[in-house]
Amino acid sequence: MKRRTYLKTMLAAGASAAGALAAGPGNPIQLHVDLAVDPAKEKEMLHNFETIFRPEAAKHPGYIDVKMLKLRTALKGNGPAGVNYRFSLTYRSEELRQKWVASPEHQKVWPTLENTLSSKNYTVLLFDVD
Repeated sequence: MKRRTYLKTMLAAGASAAGALAAGPGNPIQLHVDLAVDPAKEKEMLHNFETIFRPEAAKHPGYIDVKMLKLRTALKGNGPAGVNYRFSLTYRSEELRQKWVASPEHQKVWPTLENTLSSKNYTVLLFDVD
């Protein structure tokens, strides 16, 4: 029984390592986009994020995570003017994220979120994940 458990563990570890190598070169990145979602379209945006955007993004090489964060309050300093959501996307590398952005699938799903904004003049910040 211990041998079977050991073999399963080794296979799982090998699959994880192979997946990480297949994901491509580079260091993980995190993209933050500050969004001004139209309050009248908030439910539509959240629905589209969960049912359209997230499932499609998860299919692409290098994808790690995507989150939609709702701003509660600024505890120190001022929050970005008009911003009520922050979109956070984590990818294995900037190169793989760029491939996702250039894909026909991204061109189809991003507008389902962008069309719910009161302003398309949003801030996009790219971070290296250490």
